[in-house]
Amino acid sequence: MMVLRAAEMGMCFGVRDALAVLDAVAAPMDVTIHGELVHNHQVLDDLAARGFVQSDEQARPVPATPVVLVTAHGVSERERARLTAHGKRLVDTTCPLVAKAHAAAQALQAEGRRIVVIGRQAHVEVRGIVEDLRDPIVVGDARDVRCWSEPRLGVVCQTTTQATLAEAVVDAIRAANPRSDIRFVDTICSPTKARIASLDVLLPLVDGVVVVGGLHSNNTKQLAARVAAAGVPVMHIENAAGIAGKWLRGKRVIGLTAGTSTLDVTIDEVERALRGAACLT
Repeated sequence: MMVLRAAEMGMCFGVRDALAVLDAVAAPMDVTIHGELVHNHQVLDDLAARGFVQSDEQARPVPATPVVLVTAHGVSERERARLTAHGKRLVDTTCPLVAKAHAAAQALQAEGRRIVVIGRQAHVEVRGIVEDLRDPIVVGDARDVRCWSEPRLGVVCQTTTQATLAEAVVDAIRAANPRSDIRFVDTICSPTKARIASLDVLLPLVDGVVVVGGLHSNNTKQLAARVAAAGVPVMHIENAAGIAGKWLRGKRVIGLTAGTSTLDVTIDEVERALRGAACLT
């Protein structure tokens, strides 16, 4: 069996930069990570073992530590103000591309538009964007679109949204709101687009695709969904332990890709395990 890697996959620069900041912290026990740094249990377990405190990103209690690290997913200005009002020093690792999404939403609102965010309602990145907006709307897909009777609408995306999904939602918004002045700003991040494009190149060449990444990771689930939508068998796993030998049977060429919070070492371990499992099937 042959294993073909996608040309672009795995950890993005935003996550790498955040991890590099944490690696330089001398006193981890003085730092609370504000929510999940990444949707990757291996990374989160390692951070906890090193002494970092990790807060509940839904409840968001005021951290007891003097330092709070803002993750690559970012937070709202309102949340920053809340934390600093309690005397916390912030270490900001917000991905620059997430910051651009915040800025785009604010700029559209400044034009007098009601903002529509394409993304997952409960996702930490979306929460950070909408908390600074007046009466925002969040839509997960075209089925959530309504006629909002707004004269002006501004549309942005969660950075890990699939381009095809964004296009479908924007088309639905225009169709449902024909009298509105609608402006769409594409805030999908370049790593997400690159990973999708690389996966599309891989799909015609393989008998199945293994997608490596957190089972709750939005961008990883999108990769798996894209494979399934193309009619190609897909196995979404978090690490090598999740490989199902039965799934591999009869497949001569396996594609390999990974979400933006997946460690290089995890991808390498999965590839080695796939090659080893092929000898047993």
